[in-house]
Amino acid sequence: MNVISSWFKRNFSDPQIVILISALILGFVFIIYFGKPLAPFLTSIVVAYLLESVITRLEKLKIPRILAVGLVFLSFVVLMMILIVWLVPKLTTQITQLAQAMPAYISTGLDFLRTLPDKYPSMIEPSQVQSVIAGVTNEMTKWGQNILGKTVSSVFSAFSIAVFLVVMPILVFFLLKDKAVIVAWLRQFSPKDSKLTLSVWHQVDAQIGNYVRGKAFEILLVGLTSYIVFVFLDLDYAILLATLTGFSVLVPFIGAVAVTIPIALVAFVQFGWTAPFAYVMISYGVIQMLDGNVLVPWLFSEVNNLHPVAIIVAVLFFGGVWGFWGVFFAIPLATLVNAIIESWPKKIINPNQEG
Repeated sequence: MNVISSWFKRNFSDPQIVILISALILGFVFIIYFGKPLAPFLTSIVVAYLLESVITRLEKLKIPRILAVGLVFLSFVVLMMILIVWLVPKLTTQITQLAQAMPAYISTGLDFLRTLPDKYPSMIEPSQVQSVIAGVTNEMTKWGQNILGKTVSSVFSAFSIAVFLVVMPILVFFLLKDKAVIVAWLRQFSPKDSKLTLSVWHQVDAQIGNYVRGKAFEILLVGLTSYIVFVFLDLDYAILLATLTGFSVLVPFIGAVAVTIPIALVAFVQFGWTAPFAYVMISYGVIQMLDGNVLVPWLFSEVNNLHPVAIIVAVLFFGGVWGFWGVFFAIPLATLVNAIIESWPKKIINPNQEG
């Protein structure tokens, strides 16, 4: 007990540490309990981070902030309208077509599995194939039973999305326009002796800004490149698969592996074991290799380097707690933890003085 008591006093006797821990607890509790109702607001903060760098660069060109905000916000609204009018309908169409073709895809895949014991009798037994086929059939039955419930709930989801699309742009505009006023208002609630908390916040603020901007550009570039390659190779569902490839970069390591499955399945059903199938898979592998070895180091050179194990654990933990946004912010949140560890006051204790 004395060891625990001395450790607690040594690490938590500083008022600045108490303030930092309290701020973190309040922040996490707030997001856990109010994250879903305030999703448009939290999303608006992310978008504001994304657009702020453009506004800052325009201000350096002697453009008044209000004018810079207007220009950037107008460009953002135009981009949203293009996505809603052009991209979303095409994605919806391809998703519908893929859902209708899915039974044929699964049938082709099952037929291929049935041929494996004959081709590789020393490696694969018929019982193993039958077990896999039974599992797939069972999952497809459950999936079909859930379609009706998903269809009924989609009406309410559509309404929520409509509200989201109306509220979010308004919030983004005022967050950008009144940034200084909002920051000044928040600072009046911060304790006077909070240098440690502010130090951690400044580090994390810069990291989150760099991460959001870099990740948005990475999604756009990887998705656009994938779309051009898939169209050139005449791959079915090019927009849908390119969109999945672009968003797969949100989940380091895991995302690229997960998206490989639908791309390989579509390419195999469309081309079979032919050269075009190999071209698709090789091209996809090259895109992922260039993303991981060239694009990511260039975009995130200012973001703290984290060990791959730390990144995977952060993705699993925060994704399990907050879903999509937990995955999106897994690296910044891991950076927050790292910043706290590095900023934590370290005292050199003489062992002879303890006890």
